[in-house]
Amino acid sequence: MIRTRIIGTGSYLPERVVSNHEAASALGIDPETVFRLTGIQERRRADAAQASSDLAVGAAQQALHAAGLSPAAVGAIVLSTTSPDMAFPSTACHLQRKLGCSSVPAFDVAASCSGFLYGLSMADAMIRSGQIDRCLVVAAEVKSRSLNPADGDTALLFGDGAGAVVVQGERDAEQPGRGLLGIRLRSDGSQHHLIRVAAGGSRQPARPETVTAGDHTLRMQGAPLFRLAVRRLERAIREMLKEFGVEMRDVAQLVLHQANGRILAQLTKRLEVPPDRICSVIERFGNTSSASLPIALDHAVRAGRIRPHEVLCLGSFGGGLTWATGLVRW
Repeated sequence: MIRTRIIGTGSYLPERVVSNHEAASALGIDPETVFRLTGIQERRRADAAQASSDLAVGAAQQALHAAGLSPAAVGAIVLSTTSPDMAFPSTACHLQRKLGCSSVPAFDVAASCSGFLYGLSMADAMIRSGQIDRCLVVAAEVKSRSLNPADGDTALLFGDGAGAVVVQGERDAEQPGRGLLGIRLRSDGSQHHLIRVAAGGSRQPARPETVTAGDHTLRMQGAPLFRLAVRRLERAIREMLKEFGVEMRDVAQLVLHQANGRILAQLTKRLEVPPDRICSVIERFGNTSSASLPIALDHAVRAGRIRPHEVLCLGSFGGGLTWATGLVRW
């Protein structure tokens, strides 16, 4: 049996740091209040010349280096983003061009904050079906371009960044039990209104009126989204562990979407997971949407917090609504 294994991780964060003092100044909020409400001390902002594909290049190069591979070894590119360079062509095609991965398939996945796990699932399916041997899965977001600095529900949370993994198909006999054990994807479009950018698509094309109304900015109903995220992600994690016969005490690290410090705290409490088994980078980088999970994973790997044969549980929740879970034996 072929199993898909993560053989390299990478991440890229823009240089510019936005402190709570700067983020809160337009809102008249105390910086310590921001930290208490969000668990965030600072976030990163892309340079004016940087688009999502530029951030993706940095993360992809790190992941390829960690895997000991050149771009020529990549069989496909799957890129998650809801802040693409442009409407089309895909940001994945821009990344393919910049890396020089000639002729390989490259496409975007738009599943909001769950996009990385959606993309990882697509890569796993292509590998196990024999279409490709290796895949570069990247999540890259420049969310700052769609924020209203005066909107406290979003301006304080979101940052820019990219994360990536290289996955490879291996015969199970070569690495017994190691690799992706399973990924489960879910969605609920009836709750689409809780977080969205309303204009800029075919339903509300860009017009002077949509710009004036602020319909091209990210809007979020924080309280109901918070409640749904906690309940549905907790249930999905428990269901996945039960499906694969894994006890929570056997999970070495829980790597979740870094949406909000309070969401992470609630899930830690509900799942009865010790804080040292939660990979958290939200204090330094804020909510980087679909990039947050692979960024957290990369930082945990490079810090030596994840060791061979340990079980990891992955989870994310975002606009759509979408949510996803994954189980990995490292």
